[in-house]
Amino acid sequence: MPTTSAQPRVLVAEDVRAISMRITHVLQGRGYQVEVATNGEECLALIAAHKPDLVILDLMMPRMNGVEVLKRLRSNPETADLPVIICTAKDFSTEMKHVRELGIADVIIKPFDHDTLAEKVDHCFHQFCDIASHKAPEPAVPAPMYAPTLEATRARIVLWGTRGSIPVSGPRYVRYGGNTSCMEYACGNDHLVFDAGSGIRELAFALLSGGPRHLHLFITHTHWDHIQGFPFFTPIYIPGYEITIYGERGFGKNHEALLSGQLDRDYFPIQREDLRAKLNFRFLDDEPIFIGDIKVTREFTHHPGATVAFKIEHQGRKIAYVPDNEFLQGYVGPPQDIGRDHELVIPQEPIVEFLTGVDLMLHEAQYLAPEYSKKIGWGHSNLANACVLAKLAAVKKWIVLHHDPAHDDTFLDNKLSLTRQILDEIGCPIEVLHGHDGMVEYL
Repeated sequence: MPTTSAQPRVLVAEDVRAISMRITHVLQGRGYQVEVATNGEECLALIAAHKPDLVILDLMMPRMNGVEVLKRLRSNPETADLPVIICTAKDFSTEMKHVRELGIADVIIKPFDHDTLAEKVDHCFHQFCDIASHKAPEPAVPAPMYAPTLEATRARIVLWGTRGSIPVSGPRYVRYGGNTSCMEYACGNDHLVFDAGSGIRELAFALLSGGPRHLHLFITHTHWDHIQGFPFFTPIYIPGYEITIYGERGFGKNHEALLSGQLDRDYFPIQREDLRAKLNFRFLDDEPIFIGDIKVTREFTHHPGATVAFKIEHQGRKIAYVPDNEFLQGYVGPPQDIGRDHELVIPQEPIVEFLTGVDLMLHEAQYLAPEYSKKIGWGHSNLANACVLAKLAAVKKWIVLHHDPAHDDTFLDNKLSLTRQILDEIGCPIEVLHGHDGMVEYL
């Protein structure tokens, strides 16, 4: 039989935060003291430490399910009589019969209303704990409503294109999208665009509502998937826009010649002289570029041609954009064997140093090992090698982009799980996500 206290104690074992918060709100309003466990193991630990008067137990929880928790409670003499209310969306007769045989006070089926929850908990305490001796505290005076709004000056990145090589479409690519490389960094009136793949067309539509302004376009390199959207970037046709385009001099033609060359009459119906925006072409060098208080620097990556990575430093944060980089070219061995002093790392020390400590790294991991072994030297990373780079550079968060056009949604879902597994195995448990078209990340 549970003990009672000045304020009856209820432990809510529920892994869905919205539900646990709802239960907590209702019960605290009726004078109960509430604690929350988010998995089965934590539930048992809190019961042992705090000895609640009642447990509200979800059946489906991580680490240990509710049935197993209930079995352990009933096998322990100290908790054999502890009242338990099952709260579940699974009301199958076989499962309900099983938990009732183990001994429960009641069942609440999700979704539930506040009155049902309160009635069942009150009844349980009247039945087992004589709650009549407890007086609920006076209702608290409501605090002023906290209703924050998003700060207009808060910086954000938007991924408008996350594919490599060539755009793709169809039902197999709905979640991650099919546009090629384009990222926007926006803060207030400043808009920095990185690469002009097919995703830049969608960006153009978003920019038009703000009217003519000065835009800054940074090109990592001039392969098709990073420039093919330029002729479809609407602002270049509108008077009043000024667009400064930054790029390397290249090993052959420079970025001005290649971007303008797409407007040749043999390729496109509109020519260079038909553009109405003011275009400035600027070569990158070793000096930082400042746009207001935003600092942009670059470093060469391991990819065919004059290819660079960009780093944005602004408001105390560092964001690196590295869509094309074959880290540890040719290596297909265990990632655990690679350290900062490895002979394959030393030649690529500049890019490792460039990325060290960034708050957010946007970097490719285009191939799994079986694919990579056939594409060594193509300029894209083996997944495990990209994980090594994230560890060596001690990055804080990683968004994977430049997805291979052959990798559909299901493949990428499985690949993300594998990425997290590899990072865990090499002792680099950072947050990692797969970028998708339209993804917004506030900084």
